[in-house]
Amino acid sequence: MSKYSILAFATLLGVVIASPAAFAQADDDDDDDAPEAAQTQEQPKITLASKNVPELILGSKDDNFAVNQKDFELVAGQGYRWKITSAAGLEYKFVTDLFRNVWMNQIVINDLEVHMNGAPAWLEFDAEGTINVQFTAVRHGEYTWSVPDLADKGMKGKIVIK
Repeated sequence: MSKYSILAFATLLGVVIASPAAFAQADDDDDDDAPEAAQTQEQPKITLASKNVPELILGSKDDNFAVNQKDFELVAGQGYRWKITSAAGLEYKFVTDLFRNVWMNQIVINDLEVHMNGAPAWLEFDAEGTINVQFTAVRHGEYTWSVPDLADKGMKGKIVIK
């Protein structure tokens, strides 16, 4: 027999011997003990189009420390657009650890786009206006957001990525 025939025969023999072990492992079903509720729970559908996160409005005409929503829930792998608006006369420094755990696409201010190769440290509102942040959630976890100097007045919340 030639060297190639011996090599081909040895390879075929190795595949035949290894195959029963692989099939035996495929029969092992480790999720038998999982609760039925966990098996039937549906994961949110991830789409190619970016979804809108509910707008976050910091302050209002009547209350400089008002926040329209504190907690947000996102899905890993999904793209998002998030409008963050200052609606009062105070200066707000919006800080979140979320930006270090997403794939940042762009920040839009008055139809001007900022594209980055990393996360911003914070967003600062010196006047009323809206900043639109576009990103893809990539890392599961619970993150916080706040206006640091005003967090004790209720200007803080959390963002959960499932």
